[in-house]
Formats: sequence, C-alpha cells, structure tokens
Amino acid sequence: MSKTILTIKNLEKVYVTDSEKLQVLKGLNLTVEEGSKIAVVGESGSGKSTLLNIIAGIDNVTSGSVIAGNKECGEWEVTNLSEARMSEYRSHFIGLIFQFHYLLKDFTALENVYMPALIAGQSKKEAIERAKELLSDVGLADRAEHLPSQLSGGERQRVAVARALINNPSLILADEPTGNLDPANAVKIGQLLFSMADKYKKTLILVTHDMTLASKGDRQLKIVEGKLK
Repeated sequence: MSKTILTIKNLEKVYVTDSEKLQVLKGLNLTVEEGSKIAVVGESGSGKSTLLNIIAGIDNVTSGSVIAGNKECGEWEVTNLSEARMSEYRSHFIGLIFQFHYLLKDFTALENVYMPALIAGQSKKEAIERAKELLSDVGLADRAEHLPSQLSGGERQRVAVARALINNPSLILADEPTGNLDPANAVKIGQLLFSMADKYKKTLILVTHDMTLASKGDRQLKIVEGKLK
C-alpha cells in the first residue's frame, strides 16, 4: 500500500502590490503518493510555478498547509518551518530542477553535481563517488571535467538532473525542465527525468507546458482558477 508523501490543504496564495491584489491559488488541495509521478499543467500565470515554489519552501503561503514526508522518511510542515529546518528540508528532502540549469560557471560538471552534498555535510570522497555515478547514469561520464560553457544545452540540463539527485531526496520538483531546450533535447531530457525517477524510486512533481511530456506522468492535473482539476 502506497504511503502519502505530500498533503496540501486549502492552499491560498495572494500577491499584493501597491496597485492590485492577485489571488493565484484558491483553496487548492492535493495528495501525492510515494513513488508517483504527477504532471501539473495550466495556462501561463495560472500558478503552476507558484505551487512548486511553495512546496519547495521558496515562496510563502497566504493560508493553508503543506505537509511533506511521513514517519518513515521524516515529516515537514513546510508552511511552518524554522530557518534551520527549512534549510535541512531543502537539502535532504527535495531535489530541484528548473527551466534554467543554474550551474556554477567556474566549476566542472562533476563539481556542480557534488557541491550540494558537501554543503549537506557529506565527505568529499563519498560526494565525488556519488556524483560520478550519477553523471554516468545521465550519460555524461566522459564530460565530468568540462565546464558548463563547454557543454551543450541538453548536457547542462542533464547535469542539473544529476545534481538534483545527489542528496538522495524523496521528492523531485521539476519546473519546466525542458522549456529552454530544442524539441529533440526536450524529448531526451523528459525521458531521462522519468527514467531516473523510476531507477531511484523518487516521487516526481513536474510542471510543464509540454502535453507530450505531461502524458508520461501517472496523473495529469490542471490548475484552473486557482484549483487543481
């Protein structure tokens, strides 16, 4: 029987500026089972990235709750974490992949992958071994010593996928991971993302405009008027 790994209840998000108040999420509810792969789609500005950022603890909620994890892998009330606990949550529970790779330009592919493990307290030897294994998994064993500027766009995003897995997170959050790629590379990265989630038994929540990529998920959810349909 699958365990619940994420529970979102009555999530509200309102952005307030000097000139307007914009409610993006309106009483949104979501339950995610461990090991599942969910694709979230919707029009631009519908709140897809906002939802992912709230789950990641990057953005704050207006009201509602986000409970991540369970008794086996640790439980986190994301909407009510101290700064120290939030840092631990981001380092150990989630892996993030964005539309832009955000690789450090002066560091090699290998260094970019193992850096988060060092920050999380892993020994350099173990971090390097794990990073080499992941780079091999994403087809870049022979590019480990290359700088981001020496890699293609698809290769840079492969490094980003490997980096997201370095700390063995329970939940992978991917925000338009193929959005900056040409069609051929977009297909390859989409396939890689799902195959890596399968291999390492990770839960995946993917935000995308690409309906072909979304169709690979166990569930396809659409944000309409601030709620999931």
